[in-house]
Amino acid sequence: MTPITIIGAGLAGCEAAWQIAQQGIQVELFEMRPQRMTPAHQSDRLGELVCSNSLRGTSMHNAVGLLKEELRRCNSLIIATADAHAVPAGGALAVDREGFAEQLTKRIEEHPLITLCRQEITEIPDDRLVIIASGPLTSDALAKKIATLTGQEHLYFYDAIAPIIEADSIDMEQVYAASRYDRGGADYLNCPFDKEQYLTFVDALCKGDKVVPHDFEKVVHFEGCMPVEVLAERGEMTLAFGPMKPVGLHDPRTGHDPFAVIQLRQDDKHANLYNMVGFQTKLTYPEQERVFRTIPGLEKVAFARLGSMHRNTFINSPTCLTETLQLKESPNIFFAGQITGVEGYVESAASGFLAGLSAAAYHQKNSFQPPPLTTALGALLNYPVTASPENFQPMNITYGLFPELEKRIRKRRERRQALADRALADLEQWRVDTSPAGLPES
Repeated sequence: MTPITIIGAGLAGCEAAWQIAQQGIQVELFEMRPQRMTPAHQSDRLGELVCSNSLRGTSMHNAVGLLKEELRRCNSLIIATADAHAVPAGGALAVDREGFAEQLTKRIEEHPLITLCRQEITEIPDDRLVIIASGPLTSDALAKKIATLTGQEHLYFYDAIAPIIEADSIDMEQVYAASRYDRGGADYLNCPFDKEQYLTFVDALCKGDKVVPHDFEKVVHFEGCMPVEVLAERGEMTLAFGPMKPVGLHDPRTGHDPFAVIQLRQDDKHANLYNMVGFQTKLTYPEQERVFRTIPGLEKVAFARLGSMHRNTFINSPTCLTETLQLKESPNIFFAGQITGVEGYVESAASGFLAGLSAAAYHQKNSFQPPPLTTALGALLNYPVTASPENFQPMNITYGLFPELEKRIRKRRERRQALADRALADLEQWRVDTSPAGLPES
């Protein structure tokens, strides 16, 4: 029987391949790296994380925490691998990048029903089932084919990567360890600013030289991953109420919150590397080194990786995809991951999970039953195919996408906990209803 072809071996592609193969169906998984690299990736490993090592919060009071738990209960390869390589990050799930990517690559390579093909795909097969999970860094050649296939010009925005710094170059006399409101332990290093230092830093960010895009490229930033200097240009106090907010980060040396703070999050298992939280940037490399070395505690910092800008490609899903992630005009073609308009690592894995189940069902001539809208998986699947096509933009999972509770609950934390409880109960019923054909075992 002809295998299902998957284009792209990022989080979505790997998750889709795994879910399909676990149901006894052969998969051909195509990855263009290292034959052709992207502006953001540095290795040939599958599922390389480029923007951050964090899969964000674990609490059920945050929708992404619920989404991770749903995937965990559904035997997600990505979440199982992330759990195995978790590093301290307070109330978040952060991973050792290298360990995560190495294990993910190994699991895919060793699966007897998955054939990993290291080559660039520039033509979309029309004689088999195909899942396009080429991600936000889809090559120009493939992007043109997708634009033709969907009957529209592809859309894109710019994403910015935060710098990673070497731990032994941080001046530990000036920084202090703490998590906001002491949640989860002192897992972050904090660089404190007084008012004068903060205002000087904001001025330097605004005046720093930025990478200039090509004339033919329109720069549209995703609001959830805005370059820090773009935020700074909105007003001198914007950062103090955003990524540099000091609330709940008491400095043990003074007993008070600083005027502003930059947090550093552990980026690898051995705590040799730290990520500058919320400091995605499009500053030029020389300016990053100059400006970021004015941060208290980072005056002599060594950068393991500087920040950079790259183009993210996504389709206008509401115009062309069904609720099963199939192309309306070509049902043998599925889309998965960030190219569909979901945003974030966990969301990409979830989209791949759903596309994998949907494609497997179609391959077996079964109907795919989507998860209920009351679940995080269902809400995430519903957004890109029902949103307004006129102003379609990528979206993280949020409780704002869920149906309202039957009984109104005023307190936010209690309301979100109730939404999570309902979601997990409905997820279990969905799993029962779709087994054994719909959900494979781990």
